[in-house]
Amino acid sequence: MSIPQFKLIVVGDGCTGKTTFISRHQSGEFQRKYIPTIGVDVRLLPFYTSVGEVHFEVHDTAGQEKFGGLRDAHYINSNACFLFFDVTSRATYNNVESWYSDVDHICPDIPYILIGNKCDVQNREVRTQAVNWHRKKGIKYVEMSAKSNYNYEVPFLLLCRILARDESLNFTQAPALVPAEINMSEQQMNQIHNDMMKANMAALPDQDE
Repeated sequence: MSIPQFKLIVVGDGCTGKTTFISRHQSGEFQRKYIPTIGVDVRLLPFYTSVGEVHFEVHDTAGQEKFGGLRDAHYINSNACFLFFDVTSRATYNNVESWYSDVDHICPDIPYILIGNKCDVQNREVRTQAVNWHRKKGIKYVEMSAKSNYNYEVPFLLLCRILARDESLNFTQAPALVPAEINMSEQQMNQIHNDMMKANMAALPDQDE
């Protein structure tokens, strides 16, 4: 029996942590030095779930505008997309709509996961409660931190559940990660979790009173 394989594109502004996120899933290491992706980097990541093994062919796109034409060619035949922004940079969140439009133009009706990276930072520019773009599109939102390993597997778990149409799906093997660079407090993790739940469940902006 063949193993299901999906093409996943990872998009967002440069320096939002896309490559670090993918690299650590593959090697278990945190990439301390920022190295811009030139064009598109392709990696194959296996995941082991309660409904079987699944592979993602991950296309990590460059965040720089000058690679726009090359990126567009790699969007073709994509099955899903991770939209990245950096919670310490409001500009990267403001650009999410543009990234979504670029992908949706070529790959309409694919599932997306919106990812707010670097949530371990206290001095952030984008608060969880202010993240509402995903509500309009019916997209799941998750905050994560590469340095602390917080929620590192959640984007892939949510995507696997969407693709399998099974909310009870779980991973049977956890990604191999090196020890966290920093430790987030239990209080901080609980606060982020509660804020994300509220953000995902909140009414659409045009329905707000």
